[in-house]
This record gives sequence, structure tokens and C-alpha cells, in this order.
Amino acid sequence: MTSINLRPWREERRQKQQLDFMIMLAVAAALAVVVFVLWNGAVGGQVTNQQERNRYIERELAQLDQQIKEISELESRRAELVSRMNVIQNLQNSRPFIVYIFDQLVRTLPDGVYYTSIERKGTEITIQGIADSNNRISALMRNLNESDWFRDPDLRTVTAAADGSQSNSFVLTVRQENKLSPEPAPVEPAAQDAGRRARR
Repeated sequence: MTSINLRPWREERRQKQQLDFMIMLAVAAALAVVVFVLWNGAVGGQVTNQQERNRYIERELAQLDQQIKEISELESRRAELVSRMNVIQNLQNSRPFIVYIFDQLVRTLPDGVYYTSIERKGTEITIQGIADSNNRISALMRNLNESDWFRDPDLRTVTAAADGSQSNSFVLTVRQENKLSPEPAPVEPAAQDAGRRARR
């Protein structure tokens, strides 16, 4: 006896299409998951590499900052040493001038005048003192002006003594002149003997 399938063929086709569609969705979802995992791994690797590079750059920058700090400290020390050397050099250079200046201050001091304070800044010398009279102060200024070591004496103030005496306190400034000439070179004994023989 022949059997007849009474199930509608349209229903079977629809079920088959639904099954195929579900399979395609599953495959697409699986592919999407695989792609996402691969992409996430690649991006994560790039992020890790970039973080490593950033940490390396930060370490190098920290070393550079330390080196710059050390260089700045060395430059500061160098500037301080140069300043000290300049001060010492200036003191050594001015030592003979100071000797001659004080000698001239003593030589130009007239009777009836004495100094209470002497201050030197650069080439300007400020002198404070007491004189028996204004004539003594005028004599001091003339002596300073006639000296080869000083110029431009300027009387700043003259104040009468508070005790009623004839003495006056004064303040004056004067400029120093560089009149120090180098000493002649010593003559060797052999040259002296030769000179004596030549004169004979």
C-alpha cells in the first residue's frame, strides 16, 4: 500500500530556512567573538607597548632632570668660585695702591686736622674728620688736590662742635688716581760688572 506524506511542504521549508538562519547567526556571532578577541588582544598589546615606552621616556626624563640639576649646581659653584677668585685678584691688585693711598693721606694731612673715618668704594674715598678751624679743612683740600694720587676733592658737610669749641667736624670725598708705576727690573751682577769695565 502506498504511503502519502500529508505534512505541508511549505511548513518544512520554513523550518529549514529558520534552521539555516539560526546556523548563520551562530556562525556570525562566533566570527564576531573571534574578531573581537583578536582586536582586543592587538589593541591591548599596543597599549602595553605604549605604556612601556611612556615609562621608559619618564625614566629618561627623570635622569635628564637630575643631570640638569647637577649641571646647574656645578655652574653655581663655578660662578661662586670665579667670584671669589675675582675678589682675591682685586685685593691682590689693589694692595700696593692701598699702601700708597694711606701714605698720601698721611702726607697731605695738615696740622690741626685728624681723621675719624676713611671709607673707600671703588675710586671714591670718603673722609670724615675733625679740624681746629675751617682754614685747616681748606688746607687739607688744597693738599689733596695738589697730590698726584688724588683728584676732585669735594667738601660735603661741615658741622660746628656741640661743645662750643672752635673745632669743626667735616665729611669730604676725593677720587684716587692710579699713579703706581712698575718698578725697574733689577740689573744682573754680570751686567753691572760689564758696565763698570766699559766706563773704565
